[in-house]
Order: sequence, then C-alpha cells, then structure tokens
Amino acid sequence: MFGIIFDTKLYKKTVMKNVMLVLFTLLISVVSYAQEWMTSLPIAQDLALVQNKMVLMVWQETTKYPYPVSVNDDKGNTIIIKNLFENEYISPLIWKHFVPVIVSEDRYGEMYDKIKGRRPVNYIDKFNDDSIKIMDVNGNILNRSIVYTNFINITELIENYALNTVLVTPELTGYRKEKNFYSAFYLASKYMDLALYSRSKVRSKVIGLGNIYINEAKGFLKDEKEEDLPKLSQRLELLELHQYLIYNKPKKVIRQLKRMEKDSIIDVNRPYINFLYFTAYALLKDRENMNAFKSKVSSVNLNKAQWIINLND
Repeated sequence: MFGIIFDTKLYKKTVMKNVMLVLFTLLISVVSYAQEWMTSLPIAQDLALVQNKMVLMVWQETTKYPYPVSVNDDKGNTIIIKNLFENEYISPLIWKHFVPVIVSEDRYGEMYDKIKGRRPVNYIDKFNDDSIKIMDVNGNILNRSIVYTNFINITELIENYALNTVLVTPELTGYRKEKNFYSAFYLASKYMDLALYSRSKVRSKVIGLGNIYINEAKGFLKDEKEEDLPKLSQRLELLELHQYLIYNKPKKVIRQLKRMEKDSIIDVNRPYINFLYFTAYALLKDRENMNAFKSKVSSVNLNKAQWIINLND
C-alpha cells in the first residue's frame, strides 16, 4: 500500500493559522458591531441598566446630516470632528461611557405624550431639539440645558454626564419592574444620594432627576391606602427639603421643619426629621443644636450628613 506522507508540523501550523483567522474575523465583527449605535431605545435602556450607564440618545433625523463635535486628545488639544456619526475614534469612546441609541421619529408622539404637561419648558425644549440627550434608563433627560455652541465637546460631555449608576441600580430595577409610590420615592431618594458623588457642575441636574421621581411619587399617592396618606405625604415633603441641604440652604430647611412641627409630625418620619435638623445645624456650625440631634441620627445618616457638610465647606 502506498502511504500518505503527513507533515505534522505543517498541519498544526495550518490549523493554528485558520483558528487565528477565524478569531480575528470574529473580533472584527464584534468590534464593528459594538461601534454601531443601537436603534431600539428599550434594548438600549436594558443594556444601560446592566452596565450601570446612562443612555446617549439622538433623534434619527439628526443623523441625516453632518453633526460636528470637538474632542480633547491626550495632550489636551481640541480636535474638531466633522461628523459624530461617522468617526471611528468617537464611536468606541462613546460606547465606553454610554449606551448610544438613535431613536426613530416615529416614536416621538408616544414619548412626548408621557411628558406633556409633566415637565418644565426647558425640559420639553431639550426633548424636541436635535442635540444629544443624556437619559437615565427610564428615559428621563439629565442634561436639560440648551446648547448654543457650534461644537459639543465630547470629552466634557463624558466628564460631566457619564455617571456610574451602580448606586441607584437596585432602585432603577425596582421602578422598572413596578411603578408605585414606594419605587418612585426610593429612586428619588437614591438620586439625592448620587448627587453627593457627582461633579459640582452636574449636581443640580442629578437632583433634577430626583425631583422627577418625587413628582411621580406624588402622582402615585392616590393609589395608596387613605390612612397612609399623611405619613407618605409628609415623607415626600421631607425628601424635597433634603435637596436644600445639598444646596447649602440650612436656614430654609429649619424654617420648614419648624412649620411642620406646629402641625403634626408622624412618628415613623421622626428619624428623617432628626437627620435633616442635625445636618442643617451642622452646616450652620451651631454645635449646641447639632449635638442635641446627633444621638438620634443613625450611623448611615451621620455619614450622609458628613458628605453634605464636606461638599459645602
């Protein structure tokens, strides 16, 4: 019989070469796919929730013409990019920090109906315009300011708005599963906490997200038991006061708390009131009153108070 001469080294080399070729092809396809913007807002929101990111959204019509932006290189130089949607460098940079999505104009009516009469004018204007919108996973806009500059700086956009939302992920998940007073309230409260860790330029905008969910919670009050309404309504009032501590307006907080004292304080809300009093007096450096409340505040809330004090020092 004739034998077949089999070159083992050549065979292994060929197999390895083919394997590497397949892996390289797969890698290229994955990278190419990853750099394409998503076109389904719900899927983009689900992905952002898993990745603890914000959603970067534009209307589809915006992509039909060049969208010039600027970006800072590693030397601090500003580079002009002619078209945001066609640049190979910008796309992976955006994907690293956000989940980008292009939304069809067909969805405009449905999305507008959800915010009509429920958002301020500047929010509606931002929703309507062609600029980049940074949203949380529920579609609420973080960067409400109207952009008047010729080129949005992508580096600054990332620095300011690429929030790591891991702190609020459980509450975002709970709200998406079931929208009710409690899920909205806890999410609003967590956004107030997230504001403490946010850059100063963005802090008020994060608080603005919290206020959206406070208003949502107010709307859900009608679904709660009548006997629970006094304590829940008061809890919302206290959460609204919370933001004024972050804004370093302790006197306003104390005035409002004293007015509430004249009516009636629900016992279950007393720990929250103690925290607000303690933090307000600490901001005023009123040690006597601060110490009167310190023993009534939990260690968790003492840490939170310290964060607020540090922000305003």
